[in-house]
Amino acid sequence: MAGVSEYFAIGSIVACKTCYNKVLEGEVQAFDPQTKMLVLKCPASNNRPRCNNVYIVNLSLVSDVEVKKEVTAPPEPTKPLNLQRINNRVRNNIEQKKCLVAAIKAGVTHEGMLLFHTISKTINETTWQGPNILIMNQVTITPPYKTENIKGDCHSKAYKHIRKVVEKHLKDMQLMNSKQECENKLTGVSSTAGAMAHSQ
Repeated sequence: MAGVSEYFAIGSIVACKTCYNKVLEGEVQAFDPQTKMLVLKCPASNNRPRCNNVYIVNLSLVSDVEVKKEVTAPPEPTKPLNLQRINNRVRNNIEQKKCLVAAIKAGVTHEGMLLFHTISKTINETTWQGPNILIMNQVTITPPYKTENIKGDCHSKAYKHIRKVVEKHLKDMQLMNSKQECENKLTGVSSTAGAMAHSQ
């Protein structure tokens, strides 16, 4: 751990290489000199401008630590945490996990899980109701999770939007499955040809 400073000022830009040879570079959010733990705020891996990745780095397990930009001014006072919002988020996450466990116990298929994941990426109000997917308390998708299994007011915006999402998801899955089948056939043909060449 050559070059580790005794102190990293909050707001400084620090780069280091992890034990997995991944280079992290970001703004120091916190540093504990006793445990040598450093919290870095880095650009979001999903490239969203309002998001960040936050890493807690054990400096005992990194190399090539370099301060790219030292901040000498005192840090701005930290903003107070909205504990109510945090508690609500934790409660919602726990509730979602309980619903997921209930869905698994109800025998939800792999296809159902994939569709749920696709919908929940864009619509936060997506949850399980037994084996059914419930979206915005307006639309329900029942097994086997095809377009004809979408229930709700077919004239509503929510229904129409979700129908489009399901149609696209099913097309993407079909395309992915055909590509996989093609690759499997090609792999099977080439291994058969290789076996025949060896036997001759």
